[in-house]
Amino acid sequence: MTDRWQYLIVLGLCLAITAPLELFGAGVYRRPRRLALSVLPVAALFLAWDAVAIAAGVWGYDDAYITGIRAPFGVPIEEVLFFVVIPVCALLTYNAVTTILGRGGRR
Repeated sequence: MTDRWQYLIVLGLCLAITAPLELFGAGVYRRPRRLALSVLPVAALFLAWDAVAIAAGVWGYDDAYITGIRAPFGVPIEEVLFFVVIPVCALLTYNAVTTILGRGGRR
């Protein structure tokens, strides 16, 4: 039963681990428009790519490791969230690192 939640659990942990990084610099979550403009176009492109690959039978997802909830075109909800969560975590990390390095006079 818990296998079906692994993907979502990992995504949640990624967000939880990087959430404190919001305290550094100007913040990622504090600028939602900028965050959306950074993440959503790329996520849409990769989601379209996934949908085409699924429809063509190029790849799929093991039902044992996903909840079974699917977005349009058969893309698992976990994959949709992956294309949002991981870039957000990357932006949080990048923002924190550049802020810390900027404080030390290094860049």
